[in-house]
Parts: sequence; structure tokens; C-alpha cells
Amino acid sequence: MTDKILAVGLVGLGNAGGSLARALAPQCQLFGYDIDPVRRAALSDIDITLTTSATGVAENAMAAILSLPRPEISHAVVTELLSIVDPPEVIIETSTVTPKTAQALAAQCAEKGVAFVDAAIAGGVQSMAAGKCTFLVGGDEAALAKAWRVLDLIAETIHHLGPVGAGSGAKIVNNAVMHAEMVILIEAAAMAKKLGIALPKLVEILGRPDGIMRPLEHRLAERVATGDYAGGMSVANARKDSMLALETAQDMGVPLHATLAAHTPYEIAHSQGWGDDDYASLARLWEQWCGMTFKE
Repeated sequence: MTDKILAVGLVGLGNAGGSLARALAPQCQLFGYDIDPVRRAALSDIDITLTTSATGVAENAMAAILSLPRPEISHAVVTELLSIVDPPEVIIETSTVTPKTAQALAAQCAEKGVAFVDAAIAGGVQSMAAGKCTFLVGGDEAALAKAWRVLDLIAETIHHLGPVGAGSGAKIVNNAVMHAEMVILIEAAAMAKKLGIALPKLVEILGRPDGIMRPLEHRLAERVATGDYAGGMSVANARKDSMLALETAQDMGVPLHATLAAHTPYEIAHSQGWGDDDYASLARLWEQWCGMTFKE
């Protein structure tokens, strides 16, 4: 039995978990497990003690980090980690799971007196391996204090966003935006190609300060956050521009899926009589539909 105060366990040694292992190995006494022997063998060049089960990790580690592919596997592994007499002090879920899953895992841990945080990772495997992770964390202050001393070993930034579920929720929201944006950008690139506009030039145009960052940094951060929809680019003009884009794409034979779906709220907002308001006022629709307000 090792000194658990100095030991960290890692269950799941795939692309993400393996990168975390490389960052953690020089920083602590590291124990790891993965069901796949190939993944275990891939870490033979670092200072890690490989166990034959997740229980082996739990028996040696003060903190257990999960990096697993599916929520049901997280449930099974947490059950195994909690099955021993002296489980880890804290379980840190870095896998991409839903807030509901994170909350269920936290409740499971609470029954055994084990702290739990969901610490989703924003960024790629290169930043993980370099020990420059951005962690999006959900959990109470006591659990965060136990997790912090482990996360801080490999973190560039740690965002404590709220209770359990907030970290995984932030990761899901971030990924949803990135994945939807990818479709929008491909649709835009297809239209630009048909129009004879080179892809590097399109990237340059969209990357300007008044390009794709403008809706985030001005309209969401300033207008939606404060409920200020006076003046600016009107709903009526944005609706007209959206219609022109759809018409142009149809003329050129470019299918638009995400862009077409994004047009619908403009029609609804226009029918609500918001034509003269800034197009950020579309946020009011979601306030109505969700029974909430964005303004703090």
C-alpha cells in the first residue's frame, strides 16, 4: 500500500487520459488503469504504476481521475472505486458526460463520504500533455479544495463554475457551439467557393474583429447580458440579409442546413414586431420559451 496523500490514480488511458498521464507522471506518484493492454503499453516510457483493475487504482490513490468514453462506463467505474473499504478521498470526472450523469455520480460518491467534482477539459491533447489544461469545474467548495491540489499540478486555468454538473454542462455547451459553427463555416466556404472567393480570403474576412467574434464579444456579452436592444443592426435588416443568403445559396445549388434553421428565429422575431430592435433581441425568444432572463 502506498502513501495515498502523494498518490493520484487515473482510470482511462486513451488519447485524453494518456495525455493527462504524461503531464501528471513527473508531478506525483501516479497509478493508472485501462482495460486495453495496448493503451497501457503505450505509456511504458513514463513513470506510472499500472494496475490490473480500477480497484487497484482506488486502493493506492488519494484522488482518482476518470477519463472514459461513455457515461455508463463512468457509472461502472465509480461503483468499482467505491467498493473498497478505503476509497479515494475525491473522484474527479474529466470525461465528457451530461450534467445529469455528473449529479448521479456525485450522489453515489456522497453515500460513501467521497468528494466528487466534474472537471471537464477545454482544449486538445497537446495542451493536456503539456500540463496546460483549462478545467471547467462543478462541485462544492469542500470537494473543490480536495480536487484543486491535483488539478493545479497540470492546469493553466481552473474555472469553478458552480455546483456539480456545471463543469460538464459548460463543456457540452462549448462543444455544441463548436460543432454547429463547423457546419456554418463549411456552408459559408461552399458558398464562397461557388462565388470564386478563395478559402484563405474567406478566413481572413471572417477573422476580422467585426467578423465571427462580433456576435460573441458585443451582442452576447454586452447586449444580451444587459437586455440592451436599442439601435444597432436591426432584426429587419438581419432577416433581409439572411433571406439573401438563402436565395444566393439556392441559385448556386449549395445546400444550407444550419443556416436555414438559423433563419427561423428571425422570422419569429419579425412577427413579434421587433423589426427595429438590434438582432441580439432574438434572445427574448429563448427567455420566453425557457421562462428565464439573461440579464443579471
